[in-house]
Amino acid sequence: MHQHPSNMAAQRRTLMQSHQSWTDDLPLCQMCGVGSATNCVYGPDDKGTQSHPNEDGHLRFRGEDGCFLYGVFNGYDGGRVASFASQCLTAELLLGQLKSSHTDSDVRRILTQAFDVVEKSYFETIDHALAEKAHLSTYVLPHNENVSFHQLSPQSQKVQERLKELEQEVSGGATAVVALILNNKLYIANVGTNRVLLCKSSSDGQNQVLQIGRPHNTDNEEELQRLAALGVDSARVRQAGQIAGQSSTRRLGDYRVKLNYTEIDLLSAAKTKPIIAEPEIPVSQSLDSVTGFLLLLSEGLINALESAHGTEQANQEIVAMVAAELALQTSLEAVAQSVVERVKRLHHDVYVSGRQRATYCSQHEDMTLLIRTLNYPLAEGALTPTQGGRIYPVSVPYSNSQSTSKTSVTLSLVMPSQNTLTNGTNTASTLEEGTPTPGSQSPTATLQSTNTQTQSSSSSSGDGSLFRQRGSQAAQPDETGRVPPYVDFTQFYSLWGSDHCDGQSTQGGLGPQ
Repeated sequence: MHQHPSNMAAQRRTLMQSHQSWTDDLPLCQMCGVGSATNCVYGPDDKGTQSHPNEDGHLRFRGEDGCFLYGVFNGYDGGRVASFASQCLTAELLLGQLKSSHTDSDVRRILTQAFDVVEKSYFETIDHALAEKAHLSTYVLPHNENVSFHQLSPQSQKVQERLKELEQEVSGGATAVVALILNNKLYIANVGTNRVLLCKSSSDGQNQVLQIGRPHNTDNEEELQRLAALGVDSARVRQAGQIAGQSSTRRLGDYRVKLNYTEIDLLSAAKTKPIIAEPEIPVSQSLDSVTGFLLLLSEGLINALESAHGTEQANQEIVAMVAAELALQTSLEAVAQSVVERVKRLHHDVYVSGRQRATYCSQHEDMTLLIRTLNYPLAEGALTPTQGGRIYPVSVPYSNSQSTSKTSVTLSLVMPSQNTLTNGTNTASTLEEGTPTPGSQSPTATLQSTNTQTQSSSSSSGDGSLFRQRGSQAAQPDETGRVPPYVDFTQFYSLWGSDHCDGQSTQGGLGPQ
């Protein structure tokens, strides 16, 4: 005997609610911070207004067996799919499914299965609404532009209103990127257009920024080839730049491109479902002896930065901002939020400048940034260097609001080796139990950008490396207990001041105190 679709959907909803209560008991990861900003459309007065509720989502849990799970979700046409996916993925990955004994192939299989369950489960929750929508659509007369809603019969009006409610209930989708750390290995599973950056100090002493994976969008050659193999005209897709309002070629949810793709002109020739929810899982990265940080960026954050400054140095810029804030802030939450606010401000400044790129910056979508440190210390503002505190001035790509050009101001990042810490107990405040403290390797070196798909690398913007190599000699504190700077900060203070001359106090204590 078959169950009624509504009963199955109700059971699935009950199951997902219980999943949510299970995951509520999971501990949050303390080595992680999340920053966010809502979407914004600038008006003629240069003031921004929010056009819809925030549709992004994220997750940040610590599981058992040294397992950590992080995710960023970019929702669209509502936040239902992003919210559902974050809950369901957590339940599918952190409730005993992953073991420290699992091999790489086991982990990849479990990640792929989890995304498959999320996709199927979501469509089960909207099954009944889709069936009702299809049923009611048969009662609707062919659209006549000359007939207004008020001229319809009361029954037809009710049908139209109900169809509108159902459309809101079933519409929308999300892109997702998930980072899993197990056995000190990093696994990335990506569906869509969010981004993962890993900043680490490599074995030859250089700090590298790796973009792990490529976005599944209409510019991705492999995705275009996949669509072409299904019978889709990939040249038209590339030219259009969007499929049903989104640039992503892989998505969670979105019944229009999953169930009704034959009705979409660009996709109508496809032999099978062209827009898929299968994650791409690049080769895992060992985190043994890695010092640095992992960044998960939502599409809205990436687009806002690239709209303002172009695509060439976006990865290096965001990493430099994070490094700068890590040197100033004592909480990862504050670091992540400060970086998002910097991108938001930069985007707005380019818009009001009226210059060439201003036309690309009239609005931005929701922005989310997740930062996970890897043996990377935070600033400890309560302690002076002679008391065991650590100060890490870093390179800050500087953008003058009067110009779209970027000036790089390079400062030293000084990370003392473990045996120079005069107060070793301080590490416990920023590193979770069981996390190795930074070794003698000092990540004070040139920043390079590497894309793991193309294996190309380039040095950071301008002359400047993010972390300038310096001699290993230890600086002696003066009579005030301060360690003299390794570079002349005058240019940095001058540039910072000219960008913040609106009378507001400068945060972070920049400049001589």
